[in-house]
Amino acid sequence: MSNRYKNILYTVLVLLAMYLVYEYRQTDESAHMVYFSGKTMGPITYNVKYFDAEERDFQKEVDSVLMVFNQSLNTYIPSSEITQYNTDTSFQFELPYFREAVLVSKELYELTEGAFDPSIGPLINTWGFGHQKAIVMDSTVIDSLRQFTGFDKVQFDEKHITKTDKRVQLDFSASAKGYGVDVVTELLQSKGITNAFVEIGGEVRASGINLQSGEKWKVGILDPNSEELDQRFVSIISLSDKGMATSGNYFNYHIVDGVKYGHTISPMTGYPIQHSLLSASVITDNCHTSDALATAFMVFGLEKTKAFLEQHTEYDAYLIYSDETGKLNTFATPGIASFINPVQ
Repeated sequence: MSNRYKNILYTVLVLLAMYLVYEYRQTDESAHMVYFSGKTMGPITYNVKYFDAEERDFQKEVDSVLMVFNQSLNTYIPSSEITQYNTDTSFQFELPYFREAVLVSKELYELTEGAFDPSIGPLINTWGFGHQKAIVMDSTVIDSLRQFTGFDKVQFDEKHITKTDKRVQLDFSASAKGYGVDVVTELLQSKGITNAFVEIGGEVRASGINLQSGEKWKVGILDPNSEELDQRFVSIISLSDKGMATSGNYFNYHIVDGVKYGHTISPMTGYPIQHSLLSASVITDNCHTSDALATAFMVFGLEKTKAFLEQHTEYDAYLIYSDETGKLNTFATPGIASFINPVQ
């Protein structure tokens, strides 16, 4: 090839590169952030951010899909699908969310060997973290309730869900927020939105990047010593195309006779967990799985969680725990260690 043609080719390539950069910047600059917030699942706040060149507002669609979601899985709604199932012996799936929640729960119940178990609703109520606010610390009552907990007592197929004992009740509060995050994210994706951040009650899913900064979305991890009215972050995690959920007994707890009882109930014992793991943040491809695993890890405790993560490297986690002196320490899996920045 002659020098003349080489120069022409070089010029064309440079112009093409400049054009592509220009087009990227035009797309980047024309993508405006849309933000809105609201309430769902009772008092829980949601926040949605996304970039859209047309600045379309999808809040009505988001509220609509979350309303249907609640009608399926909210135990506080007397007419919801899950309430109907809890008060009967069987139910025929109608809305799209109940069966998916049961299917995912079954998989994670088996994966975690029962540490994640949505059938412990009666135990949650007994400890005052559900509909029932009075705390019943009677070992006889707790042992009695444990007889009809266990997700293996739930049976289902494509259309129906039944139970082996009519006293079995389901409560998806340990994973519903994460599942709701996925539902909203999938709605946005169906509208062509590729850069978005969805948060419901602290559980999040990040898609693409934050076009304003040109970087991954940033998510703060609460300091376990924070107070509800004085919340502080201990670390910031950068996320893209991942879901993250955190479980910890930060604010939802009771103090009885000087003893603090957190809301995380162990399906194995029927009692609130008491160990050194203070917070478990889990990062997976979706928020539903992250939310369920975060609960399971809090049941596991520190060492069993580490062992689980060594066996299941497809999951990432950031753990906060206290040592024997009460000092806070952290553990991060290799997959996310480089995306974590401590707050000074």
